[in-house]
Amino acid sequence: MTLLRTERLILRNWRESDRELFHLVNSDDRVMEFFAVRRNRAEADAMMDRLAAGIAKNGYGFAAIEIAETGETAGFAGLYETSNVPGVADGTVEIGWRMAPQFWGKGIASEAARAWRDFGFDELGLERIISFAVADNHRSTAVMRRIGMTARPELDFDHPNVPDTHPRLIRHVLYEMLAGDPRS
Repeated sequence: MTLLRTERLILRNWRESDRELFHLVNSDDRVMEFFAVRRNRAEADAMMDRLAAGIAKNGYGFAAIEIAETGETAGFAGLYETSNVPGVADGTVEIGWRMAPQFWGKGIASEAARAWRDFGFDELGLERIISFAVADNHRSTAVMRRIGMTARPELDFDHPNVPDTHPRLIRHVLYEMLAGDPRS
């Protein structure tokens, strides 16, 4: 099921053939550098199934990024309703992404994120979209800035789901974009 298309990408629901890639982007140390948890194959499969069911129900979520020219799945991007984010109402929509390393540095995350940002504002009628990441995750915050989001340092927070055993992953920065903000 194709959800969105861009010049180079097909943003779609998950397929059985995506399981290996989905496991990779949830277990690879480079991809998961700023996450405390690595998922084994069974955990990744269960997460992919939950995401696919949510997309089928809502028409959006963390969806597969397919490279239109090659048919390769590069990772995921999408919109997701938050919960348990300090200072943010549950249900606030966040935009996020995660990609396999071989697809880094090609503008794919930014292209997919722009498509989802526009969908959120233009199709869902959202007034606000947020994104957050570990403070040192400069790759993700660069994407946030490239798609027109603004840092909101007064809303930075210590993530309650990050264990004390990973102190460098606790502090998160928060970015946001409002419906009327200029889009890049």
